[in-house]
Amino acid sequence: MSSNRENNCTIKNMTKGKLPRLPFASMKDAVLGKNYNLSLVFTSRNELRRLNRIYRSKDKTTDILSFPLSDSVGEIFINLDEAKKESKKFDRNPENFLAFLFIHGLTHLKGLTHGSRMEAQETKFRKKFGI
Repeated sequence: MSSNRENNCTIKNMTKGKLPRLPFASMKDAVLGKNYNLSLVFTSRNELRRLNRIYRSKDKTTDILSFPLSDSVGEIFINLDEAKKESKKFDRNPENFLAFLFIHGLTHLKGLTHGSRMEAQETKFRKKFGI
């Protein structure tokens, strides 16, 4: 396991894989602000499935889950293998799709739910980071 802390953004890699070099902390700051404390965890399909089952009553794996813990603290869990698989469905390369997913998770932590307002916010941040 490797861990990195930058700008109130802790990144933990619980997998054996290498993480892409994306500006996670800068994206977090743009969407949620510099004072927001985020824990970003890259983990296995089984762990995402377990979390999905416990917290969303869905017994299947997923590529991302986000959990707001308070107005200024949250967690995002991502499975790189599932994200890579899903990237093909959206005709995006895996690194681009990972950034796309991360911004999606951040907007959920901001309190937005699926709909036109969330889409507009995601589009604004994707443009800012060239995604």
